[in-house]
Amino acid sequence: MPETDLLFKLKNLFRNYGMLLACYFIFFLFLGFLNAIFPEFDFDKYEQSGLFKLMDENPLKFALMAVVFAPIVEEGVFRSLIRPSHNELIFFLCCLLALSGMYILPTQGHWLLKFAVILLGSVIIFIFLKSFLPEELIAKLRHFLYRHTTTVWLLTSFLFGLVHIGNYVEAFEINLLLILLIFPRILAGYFFGKLKLENHSLLWPILMHALNNGIIMLFMLPRFL
Repeated sequence: MPETDLLFKLKNLFRNYGMLLACYFIFFLFLGFLNAIFPEFDFDKYEQSGLFKLMDENPLKFALMAVVFAPIVEEGVFRSLIRPSHNELIFFLCCLLALSGMYILPTQGHWLLKFAVILLGSVIIFIFLKSFLPEELIAKLRHFLYRHTTTVWLLTSFLFGLVHIGNYVEAFEINLLLILLIFPRILAGYFFGKLKLENHSLLWPILMHALNNGIIMLFMLPRFL
């Protein structure tokens, strides 16, 4: 990648992240205004207790999950479908399998070993799929996704927010309060997708996702000090 191209894409990453932060600010102002008018909106009803517990009990695992694992796998599941390359479609399948592995693998044993097994398995599966998946099938899928770029972008942004309802409740439920709580994730998904389209590579939304999670994690630190 030429240096000027790299510099442009780095600037574009921070420009999009700045816009995302501005959207966060406006949204939380709106939320405060809404809460003042309708005090029955009890936002304290839902807490990300599982995340807080993990951060309290194992901050290293929390950091790796938030800044490494989640950005790679979640972007692989959601943003890889936006104008995908051949390899990005295969990466999408690998990320789906990696997420499944998180629930299938036994809970016994060190969590780092579990991550290592998932990583190694994902690499092997990627090589296998790259060698044996029919290129014609991949080409047809890419053509379909390219034709529906905007729909895929907006739909995956919404779904990205929707899956984060699990941060607040154990069993899936949906209501206005939860929609408001996950709306910042929908905004984030929108800007991650925008960056993918503008920088033409899945690497950039992964980096922006990691940056976003890392900064949020820093803001959460005082809670545990």
